Formats: sequence, structure tokens, C-alpha cells
Amino acid sequence: MSLGLPSAAQTQPPARERQERQVVLPSNPSEPAPETRVAAGVATYLRFDAPIDRASVEVEGRATRFRVVDPGERTITLEPALELGPEERLVVRVRYKDGASPAVATLVLVSHPTLVDKEVEVVRRPRTLETLEAALAEKEAELAALKAQYGVGGPAGLVFSGRIDWNGVVVRRTEDVPTGIQGGLKVAGGEGYRAGPWALAVVRVHNLPGQKPWVPGKARLTRADGAPVKVLSVDMNKAQLAPGEEGLVAVEPESPYWKVGEVFRLELLDKSGVRRLPILDVAL
Repeated sequence: MSLGLPSAAQTQPPARERQERQVVLPSNPSEPAPETRVAAGVATYLRFDAPIDRASVEVEGRATRFRVVDPGERTITLEPALELGPEERLVVRVRYKDGASPAVATLVLVSHPTLVDKEVEVVRRPRTLETLEAALAEKEAELAALKAQYGVGGPAGLVFSGRIDWNGVVVRRTEDVPTGIQGGLKVAGGEGYRAGPWALAVVRVHNLPGQKPWVPGKARLTRADGAPVKVLSVDMNKAQLAPGEEGLVAVEPESPYWKVGEVFRLELLDKSGVRRLPILDVAL
């Protein structure tokens, strides 16, 4: 009787049936994410129903557990280098470019003893007619409110609404731009805008290469004596800053009651409150 080592055929994992199927992303984040079955040495193609942000792709264990992670315009190709354990679950996240709900697709990679997903079509759950009608009504109400506030658009609308009066607009370029880097972010410039009834601090932000996408969350504006000024809005000219990208962030404080040209301390944080932009002094 032979007591030698097991043959190569005995040590190979069983052949898995390759399948093509569709998974539906839940609209409620509290619902479990759909599973995708993967196997070592088998390429699995995730196909999305809308363009994805390739820079936002997150794959748990990407550096150590995968031979291939290749995001495209609407696809992600995955090929594990090692088999997943029976209870192991690796998370994949990617953000859609269109901003529709859900804005982020989350999938869970698992192993199955007899099946592997060769191709998975990832779709968002169609919204019901009632949901669409409610969303439309909300947008129409927002549009009506904007029309009531600003009336005619363009420069004429600014004059009609009183946003620009005979005093015009004074613009001051920020002279002392911070040269440091904080949270992978750098200030690339800034200006302060001031008219009679409003003021605006505009900052050019550079998200350095190799960093995660960045979205402004909140801003703090304080006077020289440390007194805080209420911030009405924080907006950016892009949905998010991808690694290596620059964007303009506009911070609008409450109606100015201070002397023209007063210098304020501006702090910008992302939505998590972790990635903070180097502090900037702006004149408004």
C-alpha cells in the first residue's frame, strides 16, 4: 500500500460551475449587500448599469488577496490570487458618477464550493412611481423657491434680487496662502468677494495624488477676536475631488455686518470631520 503524498488532482479544488446573473442593490443602507461568488484564478466581471468613479473603487484585501483589480467605465474585473475561507467576506465599494440613489454600490465577495460568478450585472432597484412623483414635487418646490428668491437669472437677476447694488462687488485675492499640506490637501489659492448684502470666501483646493476622494463637509469662520460667524452654505464646483484634482470651494457667511476688508480665519473639513484643509486667512 502506497503512503506517498496526495496527487495533484487530489489537492486541486473542485471545478466550479461558472454562472452569469443579476444582483439588485438595496435602496435602504440597512439592508444586506448582495453577494458575489469568486474563486482563485477565475476572473469575475462586475457590470454596472451606469458609469462608475474608477478612483473611488475600494476592494478589501486588494493588495494581498487579488491578482487582478481592474476598474473600467462601467465594469470592475476581479481575480483573487487566493481562495477565500468558507466564512470569509470581502467588501467591494464603488461610487456612481451620476449621483442617483443609491450613490454607492456595495457588494460582498464570498466563496462557494460548487459555483462561481463569471459575470454579474449590478443594477439599482427601480424606484416606484410614488417615489418618483415625490422626488419631482420636491425639486419643483426647490425651483419655485429659487425663482421667488432670485427671479431672473444672470447678472440682471442679481441686480433685481438686490444681491448686487450700486456698491458693486469688491474682490480681494488671498495673499498669504498656506504652503503646508494637511490630510493630503493643499490650498492652491483663494479670494474674498464682498457686496452690500452678501460675502463669499472662495478657496481653490488641491487633493494630492494617492489620496481618497474629498468632499467638503463644513466650514468654520471666525473673526480676529475669536468670535464665530454663522456659515450659511458650503459648496464646491465638483461633486468630489478625485486624487490629483483641484476644485473651488465657496463658503457663504451670514449677511455681513462688519467693515469691508476685515480678515477672517477659515477652516474647511470634509464630511467625516477628519481631513482638514490648512487654515486660511481671507478678507471679506
